[in-house]
Amino acid sequence: MGRDSDVSPVGEAMVWVSRITAIGLTMFLPGVAGGWLDAKLGTRFIGPLGFVAGLGLAIYSLSQLAVRARRARP
Repeated sequence: MGRDSDVSPVGEAMVWVSRITAIGLTMFLPGVAGGWLDAKLGTRFIGPLGFVAGLGLAIYSLSQLAVRARRARP
């Protein structure tokens, strides 16, 4: 992604920080929620399934980010 002339470097960095944070939370939070459900229900499989689902969602988010970046190129 090239820099736009009207966006400061700090602004562009903040955009990337928010994207990376959102994708990281997408990977992590479903597993944590699954672990919480495991503790409440007395099971042992929802937490790992949550982490697998979170990884899948994060990969999907990264692929969508790449598609949007490719379309934005001149």
